[in-house]
Amino acid sequence: MFKFINTIFGKPKQILQEKDRMKKFLVVGLGNIGPDYEETRHNIGFKVLDHLCEEEQFTFESAKLGAVGSFKHKGKSVLCLKPSTYMNLSGKAVKYWMEKENIALDNVLIITDDINLPFGTLRVKTKGSDGGHNGLKDVQNTLQTSQYNRFRFGVGADFGKGRQVDYVLGTWNDEEQKALPERLKKSADIIRSFVFAGIKNTMNQYNGK
Repeated sequence: MFKFINTIFGKPKQILQEKDRMKKFLVVGLGNIGPDYEETRHNIGFKVLDHLCEEEQFTFESAKLGAVGSFKHKGKSVLCLKPSTYMNLSGKAVKYWMEKENIALDNVLIITDDINLPFGTLRVKTKGSDGGHNGLKDVQNTLQTSQYNRFRFGVGADFGKGRQVDYVLGTWNDEEQKALPERLKKSADIIRSFVFAGIKNTMNQYNGK
């Protein structure tokens, strides 16, 4: 009887649960809430997810610690999260939704702006330092690891000494605005590739393009 209860069609229940877990993904766009931040460079994580939302035709709804929306991609479930904790406390929202939805760390992707990359450069990594980014720093401290997948969207570093905060919290210039639609479309492709093809294949196909 015990064996029958804990197996389904001959497969251990635990194995089936783990297989289901590996089909669930969490994609987090980092940013700050409120209209004052909406079109700033620091909010590119939100902007990428908003574009993905349009392509996949799902909606975001207010929930605990953020706005969430979901869609299916080739048999896999993707939960998208825009934390409402402000950038410096992003890790709290990431951890909460990972635990609530029982999502493995390998299936988490964090989208962030990066001043160390030229504008529009897209780079996916499996680990690394926070690079001085307060959002990534809090994610690393909260999860107690630097080995999580991150998608870095280059915003450039066209600012003088002591002007970094003004730059990342500033709005896109005209040239950047024209280039953004194509870069956002490519970003959505990267997310779908991460979900379906895996992080390594995505790195090989898209990094630097």
